[in-house]
Amino acid sequence: MPRNVREVALFGAHCDDIAMGVGGTLLTLSAACPNLRVRAFVLSGGDTPREIEENHALRALCPGADVMVRVLDIPDGRAPGYWEGIKIALQSFRYHTEPDVVFAPQRADAHQDHRLLAEMVPTVFRDHLVLGYEILKWEADTPATSVYHPLTRDVAAEKARVLLKHYPSQTDHDWFDEESFLGLSRLRGVQCRYPHAEAFVLEKAVVRFGGQGA
Repeated sequence: MPRNVREVALFGAHCDDIAMGVGGTLLTLSAACPNLRVRAFVLSGGDTPREIEENHALRALCPGADVMVRVLDIPDGRAPGYWEGIKIALQSFRYHTEPDVVFAPQRADAHQDHRLLAEMVPTVFRDHLVLGYEILKWEADTPATSVYHPLTRDVAAEKARVLLKHYPSQTDHDWFDEESFLGLSRLRGVQCRYPHAEAFVLEKAVVRFGGQGA
């Protein structure tokens, strides 16, 4: 993770994906990086109560940050059928952000909307650090992660609190609860020797050894 993060770009197929996948990291970044700019792009939920939930949740996860959220109205579960429109919207979004790091779903996600977005984001953000986050759900698609961002117990608990408070539309799912959220972050913490963590699949990174290159 870059030490001096000024701007992050967040991508989710559905309202709540971003908060579940990277909510603890956003809390940590917002506390560590004054004047952080957060630019979020979500495929579905536009002009519905879900968009309101998303705005409230992301602002709660990014206190003090400059947050802008764009939510499209692509039907849930139908993203592959709207490929061209999504590509155009992503390219338009690209002109309004210059992030230090990009967070998007990971390519091996079992949900077709998540997977499509994971494939498309790196084609628009070609020269950026792109980290694929995991989304808790009933499918057994937990990825083999390679990058970990440690979280304190307090941050992990705050993330769970925000999820439960700001996404009331999701609380009827039997897995959408504090125990599930903390269980996953505790597992990832064990894997990197911290109390809790969020884990990512590295999509792309550029490293320079001993020079700046061409």
